[in-house]
Amino acid sequence: MNYRHAFHAGNFADVLKHAVLARILLHLREKPTAFRVIDTHAGAGLYDLTGPEASRTGEWRFGIGRLRAASLAPEIASLLAPYLDAVASFNPGGRLERYPGSPLLALRLMRAQDRSQPANSNLLPPPRSSTLSPATRARPSSLSTASLR
Repeated sequence: MNYRHAFHAGNFADVLKHAVLARILLHLREKPTAFRVIDTHAGAGLYDLTGPEASRTGEWRFGIGRLRAASLAPEIASLLAPYLDAVASFNPGGRLERYPGSPLLALRLMRAQDRSQPANSNLLPPPRSSTLSPATRARPSSLSTASLR
């Protein structure tokens, strides 16, 4: 099977998966002890929504694009705020051009004492593993969109 997530990044399934991930990580942060996130299906750290893959399918428009444009009830907006804020942090200026994968979303929502480990980084072919490694080595306090390009 030849699957490249760059064609599907930010789609409705990503929105659901990442919104739930954000809520889980916020819950884990309530305890004082550190936790570890082991991402068994980590892809690239950051996806270009203006690139040829995402532009070809346009799936992100009906996922993160639609959610960002929606008028949400206050209680829903509050629940989704950590996820949407994390996505916004990779899009300075407010224009949606980049979508963070789960490794970067996790790092953005983790504390300094928490750890992230992509479980399959040794199994990825070189193009994907090289895209993943720099992004997932960064600590939350050192993340910026400039360091991920």
